Amino acid sequence: MAAVEVHKFAQCITCHAWSRDRSMLAFCPNNSEVHIYALLQGKWEKLHVLQKHDQIVSGIDWSARSNKIVTASHDRNSYVWNLEGSEWVPTLVILRLNRAALCVRWSPRENKFAVGSGAKTVCICYYEQENNWWVSKLIRKRHDSSVTSVAWHPNNILLATASTDGKCRIFSTFIKVVDAKESRTGPSADSKFGEQILQLDLSFTWSFGVRWSPSGNTLAYVGHNSMIYFVDDVGPSPLAQNVAFRDLPLRDVLFLSERLVIGVGFDGNPMVFAADERGIWSFIKFLGERKTTSSGPKYGSQFSEAFGKLYGQPKQGFNNDTNEHSRSRGGVHENCINCIVPLGDPGSSKVKRFSTSGLDGKIVVWDMENQEDLAGYL
Repeated sequence: MAAVEVHKFAQCITCHAWSRDRSMLAFCPNNSEVHIYALLQGKWEKLHVLQKHDQIVSGIDWSARSNKIVTASHDRNSYVWNLEGSEWVPTLVILRLNRAALCVRWSPRENKFAVGSGAKTVCICYYEQENNWWVSKLIRKRHDSSVTSVAWHPNNILLATASTDGKCRIFSTFIKVVDAKESRTGPSADSKFGEQILQLDLSFTWSFGVRWSPSGNTLAYVGHNSMIYFVDDVGPSPLAQNVAFRDLPLRDVLFLSERLVIGVGFDGNPMVFAADERGIWSFIKFLGERKTTSSGPKYGSQFSEAFGKLYGQPKQGFNNDTNEHSRSRGGVHENCINCIVPLGDPGSSKVKRFSTSGLDGKIVVWDMENQEDLAGYL
């Protein structure tokens, strides 16, 4: 078991975020509030309750350098919270949305943040010094359904989105008054704001969590068809793989290194995926299970091969050797995991600790330090 800390904070948690030194934790207990806890003398104590939204808070992100919290909500608004003295002071961000805001993420340099919405729109928000307020520029008419997840490339320009129209897209978010020209490299070198760099049509079902690898060379996102997709060499000729598994769909994904990925979702147990020396991705194991049970190599291989034919996936794209597992039971989480947050230093190429939260109201901290079978991938 890699879980080192298990905390039950509420009946249900929709999202969570940590301060840079991990001494404070912010989460939404499935309502319009954000609760901030601090670790005092070995116990978690509630310090603040942020009350400004009118409906469920669907996204939280805590900037490491500037110590600002950004929240997004179904009330179609976003707030940036600044700690002034002992109080968190909110600043309203006008998103100009007519549907719920569903997710939010600070950019690597923390001078912008992106908000995905049910209005088929992505808002790129930045601080305007002249007028002393946060403004937003919209990427419109690109998605055919709700934007469920956003992920920033390390260059601070490219943004990946996942949508319930089944597609993953990559956009340029270059804003002249915010971004430096030297940051425009690769496929985004000559692109304008809102220009679509790439559209991936790998999934025919809803797409959820999307994330870049630490180097930005690989992109991963998950579909509601119990598949995870990996894309290398993002550009005019990307290389794509998809891995099918026999368990419930995933909701979010996180790169621990260039070759190791954690997926979390409806199964309530983190799933480990890894790439071998050839760059072929496959399922490795459930992270929270105490003992892997096998249902027989013959069945696992036949199932994977049949699934590959159904989705047009080459046989070698599946993990026919390691797909021999049964549904994991008795894990740390008791319901769907809907959020995964890295606990490494910002910009680090490797993450050895991360946290998950879910509909069971738990926040679990996982430590990969003692996972000897995964040491070669970290």
